[in-house]
Amino acid sequence: MSRLHVENHQVSRIGWLRAAVLGANDGIVSTASLIVGVASAAAPASQVLVAGIAGLVAGAMSMAAGEYVSVSSQSDTENADLARERRELETQPEFEREELAQIYVKRGLATDLAHQVADQLMARDALAAHAHDELGISEMTTARPIQAALTSAATFSVGAAMPLLMVLVSPASMLVLAVSLASLLFLALLGAIGAKAGGANILRAMLRVTFWGAFAMALTAGIGALVGTAV
Repeated sequence: MSRLHVENHQVSRIGWLRAAVLGANDGIVSTASLIVGVASAAAPASQVLVAGIAGLVAGAMSMAAGEYVSVSSQSDTENADLARERRELETQPEFEREELAQIYVKRGLATDLAHQVADQLMARDALAAHAHDELGISEMTTARPIQAALTSAATFSVGAAMPLLMVLVSPASMLVLAVSLASLLFLALLGAIGAKAGGANILRAMLRVTFWGAFAMALTAGIGALVGTAV
């Protein structure tokens, strides 16, 4: 006799994984670009380090605040939709029953069976049934502002610390090259980890993050060199 088994789907990780990858990627790219830009302007290593630390602190706080505000807006919208759905279930339950049944009809169920499914699901938890099938809100995808903010801030700091470490261990003459190459390696590793955790194509993710990271650092280095020459 076959046994039922529990499947672990990657979509359950989408909330924290998105915030983690975004935070770490932004930490590496923005801090490395800042360091490369300042170093390209012929600034001494001490100033480059101060600029990098300031970028880490400011970036982490910005990521946390931005994620919290953004995901809170999503959460507010979800709560407003749920409140409206709750009122409609109280005031017009038959209409809501028919609305849910028609969703199942459009998915391919026979009309009678769709009504039976709607009745059983609404008898168990009417709001949850409508939230999932009408609004597309589930436990796996619901907005979590604090989780997103903390995850983004923490992973941004970890990502930003990597190019900062290269400032401490690299000779001044090799600073730009060392930070650039190390940051690209860190980005490739991040892309691989994120793809592995999300069940995506690893090579494609690595190429995507390293390409845009290289582009950002090259652009910043060019601007830093121009500014340094002009000043």
